[in-house]
Amino acid sequence: MQAHHASETELWVRIFKKASGQASVTWNDCLVAAIAWGWSDGKRKSLDDTSFLQSLTPRRARSNWSQKNVQHAERLIAQGRMQAAGLVHAEAARSDGRWATAYAGSATMVMPEDFLAALQQDPVAHDFYVTLKRQSQFTIYHRLHSAKRPETRERRLVELVAKLARGESS
Repeated sequence: MQAHHASETELWVRIFKKASGQASVTWNDCLVAAIAWGWSDGKRKSLDDTSFLQSLTPRRARSNWSQKNVQHAERLIAQGRMQAAGLVHAEAARSDGRWATAYAGSATMVMPEDFLAALQQDPVAHDFYVTLKRQSQFTIYHRLHSAKRPETRERRLVELVAKLARGESS
């Protein structure tokens, strides 16, 4: 990362699964290094039974932050390990409010009360929603959380409930 963070546009890292017995960098190690240098994690591709590929890309200006990545960045800053290239993005997110409005991960997300209330008003949508896997629920959460304006969020909420009522997950 140190040598190429400013010149490259993508990096693919092969990560071995724990069960493979192969020594390997971990996904978390890659993520922390990426954040330190102003990059973020991207797509993951299955490679074989023992490993997968993880993409890392430069963080885009105005990109949203997850709460987990904010925690990593805060720890890097406190430990003096955050690089100037990463600090630029952290400071920008702090100053424009993206830091404070970071989204939760799928394991810790809490669905908004107004969305849950809308589901209660539409039993068909509710019944379909409760069958969704956590990742599909997270997609809904993220669509609501990422809306910049209240009217956009309200429109998305109505559209999402209508899709659920039709048996569509996203």
